[in-house]
Amino acid sequence: MTRPSFALGPALWALAACAPARAPAPAPLPDTAEVRALWVVRSTLADPDSARAMVRRAAEAGFNTLILQVRGRGDAYYRSRWEPPPPVLAGRNGYDALGRTIREAHRRGLRVHAWINTQLVANADSLPTDSTHFIYRRPDLLAVPRPLARELYDADPRDPHYVQALAEYARANRDHVEGLYTSPAAPDVKEHLYSVWIDLVERYELDGLHFDYVRYPAPDYDYSRVALERFRDWLVPTLPDSVRTRFAQREPADPLVYSDSFPDAWDRFRRLQITELVERIYHGVKKRNPRLVVSAAVFGDAENAYRLRFQDWRDWLRRDIIDVACPMAYTDSTELFRERIRTAVETAGGARVWAGIGAYKNTVDGTVEQIGVARSLGAAGVVLFSYDFMARHGGMRPGESYLLAVRDRAFSRSGSAISH
Repeated sequence: MTRPSFALGPALWALAACAPARAPAPAPLPDTAEVRALWVVRSTLADPDSARAMVRRAAEAGFNTLILQVRGRGDAYYRSRWEPPPPVLAGRNGYDALGRTIREAHRRGLRVHAWINTQLVANADSLPTDSTHFIYRRPDLLAVPRPLARELYDADPRDPHYVQALAEYARANRDHVEGLYTSPAAPDVKEHLYSVWIDLVERYELDGLHFDYVRYPAPDYDYSRVALERFRDWLVPTLPDSVRTRFAQREPADPLVYSDSFPDAWDRFRRLQITELVERIYHGVKKRNPRLVVSAAVFGDAENAYRLRFQDWRDWLRRDIIDVACPMAYTDSTELFRERIRTAVETAGGARVWAGIGAYKNTVDGTVEQIGVARSLGAAGVVLFSYDFMARHGGMRPGESYLLAVRDRAFSRSGSAISH
């Protein structure tokens, strides 16, 4: 086990002593079997009864794969060596949300993938209260937006104002920032995330692991001191001596001089940080358990992902550093959905694509139609977002559930999804 370079609080060491029991994996599905998956938001796992009901409903509705959100905001809905449990699980030491759900799911023949939010670690509106949370232990490793870069470059990250300034910026820019992110360029962040993944691999009988938020929030991130200094160190060896000297003289007065003067290189550098993390984690997982499927929820618009989020998922597929891409093609437009899934299929073949369908944006008709489109394009499966939405909403007829309506029209032997 590669360990992070920073110390853990006593609460985390206490959790580490409780190793989860392993559950036998279900028999593998045939290679030709269609993946019918649900993204399950962490709130469903917080209560044993709701988690058990979720497994039962998913099985009854014809799904065969659960993608469980076990790291939501730098917390652990499982027994983690490295991160604290969320407040809803505090004091429930006897309840291992992931371990128990795996046992229930495998008993019913469903596969379980651990869904890990990567760079997003806190909501801006409600910061974590646990003092062992990453944002308090290592505030120096949080991503900084460009408008705050000069103000925070020489600031003490331990000053409470530092984290508050990041939260206030996120609150004021909700259109493109979901909360507080870690710095993808920071080696200690990469080390910590690697340890989180390997902890799950080594301690749970999973069928796969799933990246989410494996990207920058927007082009105005990350201008933290650690990112700017690492970019400088990456770039300077490629510059002529005269240019190095000139910029070395300018940097003390302007910490953004390199990122502003070499924008194309700055974009390449940011893209490289995400790709390096994905590659390292992928090989670490496969070394320990080659059968595990490594997938990623990615932006459905591949160009947007590449240019604005520095998430080059097409390259990940080409380089075989993820097994499956799940484009989040969340739309009620069948044609836009078709275009985005086609891009993914053309990149690496349908066998490596599970089409992400935004059920929350669609009627049952729309969801069933998109399942049909994914099939017609050769995608190996579909992932619906989300179980939690579908469990709360009705289907076509009074009293009918959304989940069962999809089963009857898309998954039943007699029914087949429509494609146009």
